[in-house]
Amino acid sequence: MKKYILSVLVLCLFSCVKREHKSAGALLYFDLKGYFEKEANRLQKKIPLVSKQVFTKGEAEQKAVKITNWKNELAVFEAADINKASWRGEFAIKQMDNGIAYTTANEKIPVKKLEIFKAGNQITSIKIYKSSENRLYTATDTLVYYPDSLYMVQSAQKIKLLAPKVYRVVGTFNK
Repeated sequence: MKKYILSVLVLCLFSCVKREHKSAGALLYFDLKGYFEKEANRLQKKIPLVSKQVFTKGEAEQKAVKITNWKNELAVFEAADINKASWRGEFAIKQMDNGIAYTTANEKIPVKKLEIFKAGNQITSIKIYKSSENRLYTATDTLVYYPDSLYMVQSAQKIKLLAPKVYRVVGTFNK
């Protein structure tokens, strides 16, 4: 009888461990990292010509480029993934007619809002709003991505005792 009870307890223990392992790996929110990994691979094969503009210190520079490493180019978008284990349950999810929005008021999480817009099952745009602040530093970032059309990274940084830094990078896909 003791062996039977011990066997049942061991089986229950193993089944609980498996269930926890499975649920820990499941994504709670949109898979931003996976999406941009696929985009980087797709664009790496396509090698589109991009008109890239950099705005900083009131000046603009523009040139047409063929980006050879899309993983690097889109890394800032991929890094904004909200599926971190410590962020589980921290985002409110709002369904919209044309997509979904994830928002948080948690001051420790730099990604404040992630919006995914769709037409049917096709993603039409992704917008990411980031903000972080402490006693010495304030930073806000806006990231926008329109597949095969445009991507933008805009950043404003303020470090105490230093002048604010604002820059914007816009890549426009040439058709």
